[in-house]
Amino acid sequence: MGLALKRIGSKARIVGVSRAETIDQALALDVIDEGWTYEQLDQALAGADLVFLCTPIGRILELLPEVARCAAPGALITDVGSTKRRIGAAASACLRSDLHFIGGHPMAGSEKAGVTAADPFLFQNAIYILVRGAAVPEDIYSAFAALLQQIGAKVLELADDVHDEVVAAISHLPQIMATSLVEMVGRMNEENSYFLSLAAGGFRDLTRIASSPFGPVWAGICTTNADQIGAMIDRYIDVLQDLRARLEEPSLAADFAYANQVRNSIPRDAKGFLHTLFEIIVVAEDKPGVIAEIANALSREQININDIEIMKVREGIGGTIRLGFDAETAAERALEILNECGYQARRP
Repeated sequence: MGLALKRIGSKARIVGVSRAETIDQALALDVIDEGWTYEQLDQALAGADLVFLCTPIGRILELLPEVARCAAPGALITDVGSTKRRIGAAASACLRSDLHFIGGHPMAGSEKAGVTAADPFLFQNAIYILVRGAAVPEDIYSAFAALLQQIGAKVLELADDVHDEVVAAISHLPQIMATSLVEMVGRMNEENSYFLSLAAGGFRDLTRIASSPFGPVWAGICTTNADQIGAMIDRYIDVLQDLRARLEEPSLAADFAYANQVRNSIPRDAKGFLHTLFEIIVVAEDKPGVIAEIANALSREQININDIEIMKVREGIGGTIRLGFDAETAAERALEILNECGYQARRP
């Protein structure tokens, strides 16, 4: 967030609070202008207009009362936690009447950790969910939303219960599914090593997120959204039981067809574009520099690639690359350019 604000030329003085060694790194990387340790929170928050709580959920809940005590009158407090009901309730319970709270959840991130992995473009084209706190003045809310839009985020306002239900279905349940499936197959592999040696693309793609560490992030998510996650697990069990009963019936084809239709309608951008991208498919040889060749050919015509995905590739043979553009005219022009360059390219 510090780098994102600096990138847009914000004149705000950016203050960081963390461990002493992290503060030293952040100052050296120009992520912040001033740094304080947690023990110096009162000094760090003196005069601050906007306070971001960028920690795992459990730590956010611990810090809120301290922030409430130290924050300057009129300050806006916000967070980046992955669940919203528990945090919002804690803020309502402890914040003074002269403070404001807006819950936040940027749908962006990376597998990397630490200040050295900070990315000023992290929020670009990412959905940033806001949960408006009680009695937050419209001018404060609008100004905060505008600031997030300036760093490239797509702001979406949701109620806290809607947020927690949605993320339970699209984020938390998939994590539990992947973790449990890999655990099941891993136990079976202990008895018969063929399971993992034969695990190919489909299994790897479906279970990629099983590599996520539990740590404080998932511990906080599970403890603060257990009811919604549990409800989604129950709902999915019902779906599996229904499918199990129809495995030999022709009606199963309708499930595959509907799933195909829904899956293909999802905007195919990992950062969650609020609008659908216009796509082309490119068949390319597996060789060094091929992606650079494609990008350079489009760059010369001032065509920006909004999303890129390597869909199928076999080493040394070739593969399929999906390119996404924010306008149909850009996609059509890209198609012409790449076909002129000798690539097999088409609209999906």
